[in-house]
Amino acid sequence: MRTPHVVVVMGVAGTGKTTIGPLLAARLGVPYAEGDDFHPQANIAKMSAGTPLDDDDRWPWLDAIGAWAHGRAGLGGVVSSSALKRSYRDRLRAAAPDIVFVHLTGDRALIEDRMAHRQGHFMPTALLDSQFATLQPLQPDETGVAVDVSGTPEEITERALAALDGLEQTAPQTS
Repeated sequence: MRTPHVVVVMGVAGTGKTTIGPLLAARLGVPYAEGDDFHPQANIAKMSAGTPLDDDDRWPWLDAIGAWAHGRAGLGGVVSSSALKRSYRDRLRAAAPDIVFVHLTGDRALIEDRMAHRQGHFMPTALLDSQFATLQPLQPDETGVAVDVSGTPEEITERALAALDGLEQTAPQTS
């Protein structure tokens, strides 16, 4: 991408947001912010206990991410956020209208396997079903791309960059 946008790397838990986000930011030459770092401790405790967050839990978290994105407007940046519902993405766009979404997608079995093998993360595999139940994929009127998470982190990052370049050259769409 030639224009410095703020890119939100989104998707259900285990898709690799925390892995792909920094790689994407490095390739774009912009800062990366880990979305989990914006959660208040109460949210982390709730998820660690296997309890899904509700919208009231998520609004302050989304507002904090939106404030970071707003501060990066015109400068560019990459931030991770599950952004599972359209209403969550709308809230982020209200704070930073030029946000572009990279929706990491993949086979549920692959994502569950990756979650089961990761170390030191508070999100248990037991919450994956609630994540998929909540997920509302990007709609045609949302600026963003869908990127498959099969393959290596480098391959996924390359696919994301190619898809973002395609957005830059065409009208906003999902791919």
